[in-house]
Amino acid sequence: MKNHVDADSIKIGVVGAGSWGTALANLLASKGFKIDLWAFEKDVRDQIQTHRENIVFLPGFSLSTHIVAFNDITRVVSGKDLILIVVPSHVMREVARGLAGNVSKEVIIVSASKGIENKTHLTMSGVLKEVLADVPEGQFAVLSGPSFAREVASNVPTVVTVASQDPKVATFVQHIFAKPFFRVYTSDDIIGVELGGAVKNVIAIAAGIIDGLGLGLNTRAALITRGLTEIRRLGLKLGANSRTFTGLAGVGDLILTCTGDLSRNHRVGKKIGEGMKLKEILAESRMVAEGVKTARSVYNLSRKLNVEMPISHEIYRILYEDLSPKEALYNLMTRDLKQEFDGY
Repeated sequence: MKNHVDADSIKIGVVGAGSWGTALANLLASKGFKIDLWAFEKDVRDQIQTHRENIVFLPGFSLSTHIVAFNDITRVVSGKDLILIVVPSHVMREVARGLAGNVSKEVIIVSASKGIENKTHLTMSGVLKEVLADVPEGQFAVLSGPSFAREVASNVPTVVTVASQDPKVATFVQHIFAKPFFRVYTSDDIIGVELGGAVKNVIAIAAGIIDGLGLGLNTRAALITRGLTEIRRLGLKLGANSRTFTGLAGVGDLILTCTGDLSRNHRVGKKIGEGMKLKEILAESRMVAEGVKTARSVYNLSRKLNVEMPISHEIYRILYEDLSPKEALYNLMTRDLKQEFDGY
C-alpha cells in the first residue's frame, strides 16, 4: 500500500459499470486518477468510449476522459494498487474468480456492492476474502452509506463510511474517495457496515409496498424503526458493533432507501403494493434491485441463527410464496404483544 494519495502514481481499476460503479469511477476520475473500468455489457463499454456516457445505467452524465472502459476484466485489474468492485451480489463470486491470479498480494480491495450470497450467507467482503485468499484480510475494505448514484454523479453533498479491519487501509481509502461534496468516515466494523447496506434493501421493499397500498406516514415510520431493530438483531448475532446501526451505514442508508424516489428496491415494493407480480416488475428493468435476492438470504440466515425478523420474513413470503401484501401486514400487526426493547 502506498503511503499517500497521489493520483499520478496510484493505479485504480473499477469492476462494474452499473449506475453506482460508473458514478464512483467518475468521482475518482474527477480527482485526477486514471481509471480502468470493466463493463460486462459490450454496449455499455462502447457507449462510454464513444459517447462519454453510460446511457444504459447512468444516462445524462458526461464521463471523464480519465475513464477507459474495457470488457476484459484481466486488463482492468492487473497491476492495480486499488480495485473497487461494484457488481450485483449474485455475480460477485463469479466476478471474483476473474480476479484470482490477476491481482497482487499488496492490492487494496474495496467492495461497494450490497448483498448477502444466497447459498453461503456470506457478505460481499466474505465472498471476496474466500475467493481471493492470497490477499491479506486487512487489505479488504467496504464502502457504504446513504448514496444514490445519480446524486453522487450530480455532486450532491453525500456522506458515507468505509470500513476495514486495518485502520491504515480505512484511512487510505478514505482519502482516495474524499471530495468536498463526498465526505468519508472510517470504521472497523466491516460486518455491521455490510449488513446495514444489505438488509435495508429488504426493508425498502416493505416501505414501497406500504406506499403502493396507499398507507400513511405513521406506517412507514413504524416500519423503518422496527426494520432497524431487525437489522441490529442480525448484526449483533454476527458480532457487529451496535453503534454502527445508528450511523450512516445503518439508519442513514435505511432512511434513504425507504423514502427516496431513486430507490430501486422501494420502486419494486411499490409496484407489488399496487398489484403487479414480481416477474413482471423484474422484466421491466436491466437494473438489479438487490433486496429481492437478499430477502431469501436474510430469511434463511435468520432462521438458521434463530434471529427474530418478522418484517423480513413477511417480505420473503410476499416475494417467493405469493403471500398478499395485505395479509402480510395483518400478520405483522396482530403478532403477540410485547415490550419494545427485547434485550438486543
